[in-house]
Amino acid sequence: MKQKTNTRFLPKGLTILYEDRDILVVDKPAGLLTIATDSEKSKTAYASLMDYVKKGSDRSKNRIFIVHRLDRDTSGVLVFAKTEVAKQTLQENWDNTKKVYIAVTHGIWKLKQSSIQSYLTESKAHRVYSVDDPKLGKFSETKYKVLKESNLYSLLEIDLITGRKNQIRVHFAEKGHPIVGDIKYGTESKSFPRMALHSFSITLTHPFQKKPLTFITNIPNFITGLVGGYERKQDET
Repeated sequence: MKQKTNTRFLPKGLTILYEDRDILVVDKPAGLLTIATDSEKSKTAYASLMDYVKKGSDRSKNRIFIVHRLDRDTSGVLVFAKTEVAKQTLQENWDNTKKVYIAVTHGIWKLKQSSIQSYLTESKAHRVYSVDDPKLGKFSETKYKVLKESNLYSLLEIDLITGRKNQIRVHFAEKGHPIVGDIKYGTESKSFPRMALHSFSITLTHPFQKKPLTFITNIPNFITGLVGGYERKQDET
């Protein structure tokens, strides 16, 4: 049964999309880390939501558990578990979870709909890149289709088949179409307020109810504005 949100403890900048005794689904804003790093310990979605489920009580045994992550500058649907069993169940079935992203990339794509496949690995400097040898990287697949184009940019819908670190960003950059605002894998400086990548929807099987649940967010105006606006049709997933 879906729980009512107690707005008193609702973390700033995060919108609760769904909550029951097993899972907690939020709409994460760009600029907020999913979990702590060496340089940032407290200002994270995880820390804020841990406070939320504890309802301000340090003695509360309520907890949340990481199921997957979004990059700091990626906004959108983010799923947490509220029990260890729910976390394990969700992660074991994560490859069967449908994850749809929206992005704006530089340039005009020759193929308006295609699939990018490669083996991804990570350097000691934490930079992800593709390699030819399957033994040296993890298989990764990103499906995309162009929704709208302008003179400079392309708005894409992405079906994330595998969920490797920085996968979408690396695949698009290696094709010569980096995501707008991507400083790490693109060639630009900080000329945009954020990166144009958004976790638009996730469809998963509830870990215990075993029913499919779909969570959808609004596409940020910054992203659609790059191509002069875009309105999704009702029959689009």
